[in-house]
Amino acid sequence: MTQCITTRIHTEYIQLDQLLKLESIIGTGGQIKELLEAQAILVNHVRCQEKRKKIRPHDVVEVVDVATITVVSEEV
Repeated sequence: MTQCITTRIHTEYIQLDQLLKLESIIGTGGQIKELLEAQAILVNHVRCQEKRKKIRPHDVVEVVDVATITVVSEEV
């Protein structure tokens, strides 16, 4: 079953690899390479190939069969 996660950020963006580490989807930076090679990551319904892609508020990151992460801006 896929998890639905909402992540709040207080910066303009978060890098994809940092987001996946923050949410414990991956443990190391090397694991993201495997997911990218398997085409298992989508950002806003588009396959992603950049491990350091800038993820901004309102973006939706899907790790196929693992989690869907919605990024929102932290209200200050």
